Amino acid sequence: MTRRNRAVLIAVSLAILAVLVLLKASLYTVHEGEQVVITQFGEPVGEPVTQAGLHFRTPFVQEVNRMEKRILEWDGDPNLIPTLDKTYIYVDVTARWRITDPLKFFKSVVNETGAQGRLDDILDGATRDAISGHDLIEAIRLTNRPLPKEKAVEAQGDIAEQPRITMGRRKLQEWIKKEAASKVQDFGITLVDVRIKRINYSPDVQRKVYDRMISERRRIAEKFRSEGQGKKAEIDGQREKELKRIQSEAYKQAQEIQGKADARAAAIYAEAYGEDPAFYRFVRALEALQQGLARGTEFIGTTKSELFKLLEEFPIRKK
Repeated sequence: MTRRNRAVLIAVSLAILAVLVLLKASLYTVHEGEQVVITQFGEPVGEPVTQAGLHFRTPFVQEVNRMEKRILEWDGDPNLIPTLDKTYIYVDVTARWRITDPLKFFKSVVNETGAQGRLDDILDGATRDAISGHDLIEAIRLTNRPLPKEKAVEAQGDIAEQPRITMGRRKLQEWIKKEAASKVQDFGITLVDVRIKRINYSPDVQRKVYDRMISERRRIAEKFRSEGQGKKAEIDGQREKELKRIQSEAYKQAQEIQGKADARAAAIYAEAYGEDPAFYRFVRALEALQQGLARGTEFIGTTKSELFKLLEEFPIRKK
């Protein structure tokens, strides 16, 4: 290869390399979920690029500033806020937002870090206004649906005293979103949703709430214990009443049986007395002796006694 041909080859290679470098500096890709603002010497030029694909720019002069098109997350720090009824609570709020005007967004806050700082101020302020302007129950409950008995007692001590809400947590969230949305529009941002993620009492209030819950639980336990004692007394009374009824019926039946037995015995005695009065008197005398005298007792009587006469009428014959 001659020197001239070598020089031509080098020149062509350099030209191709320059074209490639120029193309690389001129072309850029916008991905799905992205939008781009082109700046020239720090100032935005042209309209924002929101369509995905391959696009051109002036090389070495214009710069590509990428930003999200998708929904973004904002999660604030819990703030200690007093309610209208003077209860201090920690309120933790979260929100979802998106960049809807890239040019305005870039001119006002530049990037997501700047936007997060602005959202901190706006959403925290709107949350503080909403919470401090309403009672605690408005931030906790959603509807006036009656609470279960144990929950109502835990919350207020009595179902009859259960307070009613006029807004509720859902409407408070909508109010916060509405107040904040009108302010973030100036930054090219649209609020998609705002939610109260968590509400906690301050430590002092939390301790008082726990003490109240404990006392309420004890009161409920005492109530159940008292009802149990009353039920026990009622059952014992019924048991005593039933026992006395059974004993009374048993005594009645025993007396009837004993009466029938006495009548039967009297009839037998009468029958025996009718056939042999002397023998009947003798048997009755022996029964009287058996019942009146203990074993081993010595009895001394005269020959004129009625008992002696009976024994004399029925002498015991020796074998």
